[in-house]
Parts: sequence; structure tokens; C-alpha cells
Amino acid sequence: MAGKKVRFCKEPRYNSMTMTTQRRVEFYLLKYRDLGGGVASIADGLHTCGPEVGERLVSHAHEIPPCRVPHKEAGLTHCGAHLFVRYPAYKPGVAIDTIISPQSIKDPDYIISNGSAFKLGFFSPVNSTNRYLGIWYNRISVFTVVWVANRQKPLKDSSGVLTISKDGNLVVLDGQKEILWSSNVTNSVANSNFHLLDSGNLVLRENTSGKIIWESFHHPTDTFLPGMKLSVNLRTNQKVLYTSWKSPSDPSIGSFSTGMASVNTPEAFIWKDGRPYWRTGPWNGQIFIGEPDWNAEYHNGFNLVDDKEGTVYATFDYANVLPLSKFVLNSQGNLVQTYWDDSKEDWKVVGLAPKDECDVYGTCGAFGSCDSQRIPICSCIRGFEPKIIEEWNRGNWTSGCIRRAPLQCQRVNNSGEEGRADGFLKLKMIKVPYFMERSYGSIDGCRKQCLKNNDCVAYAHDVGIGCMSWSRNLIDLRKLSIRGSDIYIRLAYSEFAQERRLKVIIRISMIIGAIAFLSTAYYFWRWTAKIRERKNKSRESLLFDYLDDVKLHDLPIFSLEEVATATNNFHVANMLGRGGFGPVYKGKLQDGQEIAVKRLSKSSGQGLEEFMNEVMVISKLQHRNLVRLLGCYSEGEEKMLIYEYMPNKSLDTFVFEFSENVKIMVNTKRVVGTYGYMSPEYAMQGLFSEKSDVFSFGVLLLEIVTGRRNTSFYDDEQYYLSLVGFAWKLWNNNNIMAFVDPTIWDPCFQMEMFRCIHVGLLCVQELARDRPTISTIISMLSSDIVDLPFPKQPGFTERQIASNCKPTQQGQIRLPSCNVTLTTIYGR
Repeated sequence: MAGKKVRFCKEPRYNSMTMTTQRRVEFYLLKYRDLGGGVASIADGLHTCGPEVGERLVSHAHEIPPCRVPHKEAGLTHCGAHLFVRYPAYKPGVAIDTIISPQSIKDPDYIISNGSAFKLGFFSPVNSTNRYLGIWYNRISVFTVVWVANRQKPLKDSSGVLTISKDGNLVVLDGQKEILWSSNVTNSVANSNFHLLDSGNLVLRENTSGKIIWESFHHPTDTFLPGMKLSVNLRTNQKVLYTSWKSPSDPSIGSFSTGMASVNTPEAFIWKDGRPYWRTGPWNGQIFIGEPDWNAEYHNGFNLVDDKEGTVYATFDYANVLPLSKFVLNSQGNLVQTYWDDSKEDWKVVGLAPKDECDVYGTCGAFGSCDSQRIPICSCIRGFEPKIIEEWNRGNWTSGCIRRAPLQCQRVNNSGEEGRADGFLKLKMIKVPYFMERSYGSIDGCRKQCLKNNDCVAYAHDVGIGCMSWSRNLIDLRKLSIRGSDIYIRLAYSEFAQERRLKVIIRISMIIGAIAFLSTAYYFWRWTAKIRERKNKSRESLLFDYLDDVKLHDLPIFSLEEVATATNNFHVANMLGRGGFGPVYKGKLQDGQEIAVKRLSKSSGQGLEEFMNEVMVISKLQHRNLVRLLGCYSEGEEKMLIYEYMPNKSLDTFVFEFSENVKIMVNTKRVVGTYGYMSPEYAMQGLFSEKSDVFSFGVLLLEIVTGRRNTSFYDDEQYYLSLVGFAWKLWNNNNIMAFVDPTIWDPCFQMEMFRCIHVGLLCVQELARDRPTISTIISMLSSDIVDLPFPKQPGFTERQIASNCKPTQQGQIRLPSCNVTLTTIYGR
């Protein structure tokens, strides 16, 4: 940039400056930037005026407008058209945001807000040579103007100046000093300055008090920024309006404006040449109910405020996801919300209104409803017909619709015939029409109010608004895809005749359908009963076929008479006990052999397949602790197994522990299993899975290693511990080998024994998710998995016995020597 010659004036030279003076200079120093974003340096070569008038070349210095001398000691002096500063400590790089009267900004100079968010200066729109004073974003790559001053009177050249006039107003002058734009404040003061805030607001304020006299936020153009207000005074009807540009190259006032309507319930409008073009619907305290699909993520800073003095205004602030956001009313009449996308370095559209033809005010005329999902989009409400059918057929729906049948009050006025009372047609998910009247009450109260008012043609209810009623033509009705309101349209009684006939038809159809359904269900039940009966009859032959397949020809089949005689007709005195399968009875055959009869209970959930499975398994197994199966009986729902009887409760013990408790009866009302082997989640909550079997296997594995049964385990010193708890204690004490049965101890197999105990403890962990699967256990025991995880504390490590109870000697019946109560816990 070429240097400029600065003329010095004759002023006394000041040879010294104190720190206080330097701070004063720092306060009054004007800082400038060039249009390319660089910083203008005025530190090089600036001096106070000497005794002679001379000229000095100042590198990269802009010409500085005249200013008032704030304090001569500060080194500031006003020399004609120039300002000279004696401040050797000045640091360039900080743009000024304030101009003090009578200083000015001359095209192409500008000022930048303190945080560098916005810039104020002169610009030319795209495809135009006219010059305008405006405010635009400073930090983004896309040139975006948010406010224009002289939009109606553009500058034809670069002679524009922004300054403060003698009467204290902010003015834009051309080269002939003609005022092209003024803040036009009546209470202005001469001692003032204008200041550009980081919000984009240009304020004119008094120097001494800082009182704001005028601000651009109260005189917007086409852009709605965070912190701005869209307001209306309901008493004076004074509005703050945002007006569109005529075109992207012409900032002058266009055809569209937006603002708040002066009605009793606030709603925002776009007007085209003063006539409604789009509306939001009423505000219910949270949203405008006519625009329910506004993305809450982009509008969580939006709010509407009533100052209780007649002014209602809408404002919004930055949402967390929107670092830079604005609303713009463009030249086509669209209110567009955008935010700055840093990754794409461009504005991204997140909201648009109107978004389709149905959003345009009055597209379908009076009593017409618009639905963008239908073709054609306009239709008359039920009970109405097109006013001008020819225009309607041509796709011009603005003439609207008229009633087919007069309301009750109209019939009385016209013919004196009162007739039946009017009814209401319910329309769901509707954008309610304009010109509504508001009152408070429930939805039933709204209906009653509307019926009492002969002029009422419709009503609706919203929790945040209350009752809404309409006494004029219903204009701007549209069907919404989400939310919306339910509106009730008043219609003549005759309009519901078809609906009443339809209700009668529906009721008759429902009665006939119910009778047909019950009849079908009854015959289906009879048919299935016969099928079941045939299946039951075939089960006996199926049983024998099954037994033949498993080569059990020698297994006798008892008759019901034989079994009933042997058990004294299943007398309760002969019952030995009850398991998950059913009750077990003692009996005696005619040859004198004592038997035990296991009878399948109907509530057990067992079927033929389970019955046959047990017959096959018990018949094939040979075990010293397993009783011999003598025979069976099966006919219909009755199934029994006949075992040899073993005295001293041997049958009870082994039948229940081996045959029953190893199975989980899913349909019973309690947990079935052997205590000490059941997992915690099954014993306490009735929750069963394959991990429950893993727990039982872990207990069994520990029993094998220690040589002692879990149910009979007792330790003289740790008598309150279970088998699992004792193993866990020895593990934590690094003495786990003391757990091994001495009769099987062999130093050569020490690692194998240690691994078995380790795997056993992993299997009995309290939480099912911590236990390994069966396949993993096999790999662990076969040493396919070398590194085993460290076990967590197992479940059921302690026995709940009172601390003052003492154990008995081994070999004796183990009862505590104190009085205790025992509680049996069942799973839920």
C-alpha cells in the first residue's frame, strides 16, 4: 500500500508521558484495519506537532478523520483534517469498534466489533455498482450482509461517509454532503458515539452516560439475528417488521415483510404487499401450533415474551448445535433459517417457510381444507360444497366453499323452523384457521360456549391456549402430517344422517359378527376336543410302539385297577411324598410285593414325551442307588410309573434327588431342585439357564476333589461356611491344596487337582454371566485353555446360623444347641 503524506500542525511539543497518560492514550486511540483484513499501522512516524509545519511520510497509514482533543496531555491533537498521536507504545492489530463524534467512517474504511464477529462499512451487492452502508459477518468466507442503512437511496460512487450529525443523529452522506439516510432520532445529543457490538447490533449512545439512543436491532432489514426481537405492541399496533430485498442485487424494500400480528394470541406472519401470505398459527407457550414440524434441535433457543405492558415479542438465541445461525426473509417471500457449516464453509438450510403450496395463506379459500398429500390438494370440508364450481374445477380454489344445509339459528331466522340441534364434525391434526377468539375452559366447556353463541362456527382446544372459537369464515385450514390440533366444525343436524345410518349398520354388523365368532369358536372347540380324544386313544398304542423301539418288551404294563387296588385307591395315608412329576404312593400287589407308584400330576406340565423318556432312562440305567422300575401305566391323561419299594425313605430320597430334582419344571409355581446345588439366580428368583447347570457342575466338581458332600459338609472351625465358602477361603489364603481329599492326594497330579478346584470356583461364581460355558469348561479341564481367569467370590459362601450356636460332633445328628427358626426360600 502506498504511503500517505500527513501534514503536521503547529502545537507545543510534549517531551514526556506518564503511565497514566499512556493508558488515556490507549483508551482514545483509534485503531483501523484495511479492507483486506490487514491491520493499518499508524505507529510508524507519528509525532506531536513541531514548531514548524512540515510533512512526513507515514507508511501504511490511513487518513484519519477529524476528532476532538480529549486531553492534550494524552498526546492527541486535532490538526485540521488529521489526528496525530504521540504514543510510542501503540500495538497494531486490534480493530476499533467505536467512532466518537465528530469522527466518521469514509468509504472504503470500516470498523470491526470487539470480538471480530461483524464488520461495518460500505459494500456493493452482487451484480451492482451501487454502494450501501451495511453490516456483514467478518469471520466467514461467504460475504453475508445482515443489515443495510441507505437501502432506499444508494450511493453511485465511493464518496459515502458515515458520521454523527450536529443534532446527534447517525447519518450517511454522499460527496455533496446530502443526507441519504439518518437514524432520525428526536432525542439525540451532540456528545455521542456509535459502537458496533459483537451481536451485530450498531448502537448510537451518549458519551458520558453510555445511554443507548438508537440501535439497528430496532430497525432491521431482512435478517433476524440472535438477540433481535420480532415484536408488536397490541395497544398501539406498532410492529418491528423485517422486510425482504427486492432482489439479491437490490437491497431496497421488497414485496414481503414478516412480524408479529396484533391479535390476542400471538402468531407470526409473512405479508405480501400488506396481505397475509403465511402464518405460524397461535403460540401455545412452547411452539407455534401451526408449525409443529419445526426441528426442536434448531429452535431450542426460540422464545416468545409478553412484557405485560402491551408488547409481545419473539426472540431466539444460539442453540448448542448452531454456532452461527440466522433467519432471512428472502426476495421470494421465504423465511429461511440457516446455520454456518464450518466443514463445508457455507450456509446450511435447516428451516423454510412456506415450504409448500398448502402453507400459503388461503390457498383453498373459506371452509376449504388443504392437504399436500392429496391430489388435488384442496377439498371442501364435509357439509360444504364449492362456491364457484367452474373455478374449483380449473384448480382455482380461492373462492372457497359454502354450506349445503343452514345451521339451526339460520333456519329459525329464515323460516321459523327450529328443528334438531346442530352437531360438530371433528377434524384431526389440523392447522387451525386465522381470526380466532380465545377463552379459558375445558374442551367440554368450549363446546358449550360454542353452542350458546349463534355466530360460532367452530371451536378447538389446546392445553397451552385454552378454548379457541371462530365466528367468521374458516380460512387457512390445512391437514398436518404430525401433531396439529383437533378442530370441531359446526354442522346442521341433517349432515349427520348418513353417519347415524352408518353407526346403526356398524352395530348390527358387530352383533352378527360376534354371534358368528362365538358359533365358530364353539364348533372349533368341539372339533379340537374330538381330535384330542382321538389322540388320547392312540397314545396307549403309541406308548407300546415307543417301548418296542427301545427294546423294552419285558417291561410289564399295569392296569389301572391293579394300581388302584394296590394303593387303596390312592389313599392319602399311602402317600410317600410329592415331587415335580406328581405324588408318590406306597402300595402292595396281590403277590405281596411292595411297590411305589409315581403318578403324573395334571399340573406338572409333563407330557407323553417326558413320560416315555423317563421310562426309557430308568429302565436302561443300572445303579446301586437307583430303584428298579417294575412297570408303567398310560391311558388318556393318566400316566404312572411303578417302582420297587425301598424302606427307610430310600425311595423318597433317590426318586426325588435323582429323577426329579435334576429337572426344572417350568410350569410349576415353585422352584424345583436340590438345595446346595441350585444356582443363586434360580434359588432366589426362579431364573434358569444353562449357566444354572454350570453352577451345579461346579459344586459337584468341588465335592469330587474334597471327597465330601456339599449337604453334609461341616468344619469344626469354620462351621458357618458352606463347602463353596470353605474352598473360597482356602483359595484366598493360598492354601487351596488343603481342600483336596487326602485319600486321592498325589504330588504327581498336584497341578491337575489345582486346575479342577480353579475350574470349580469359576463355575460357582455368583453372577451367571461370570461363569464359563460347558464347552469352555471342557477346554479348561483338558488344558486347551492354559491361562484361567481369576475367580470372583462365589454365591452361598456362608450358612445363616446364629453366632451363639455350637456345632455337634461328627457322626451325630447336626442340630444347633440353641433355639432357631428355619425359613425355606422359594424362587419368585
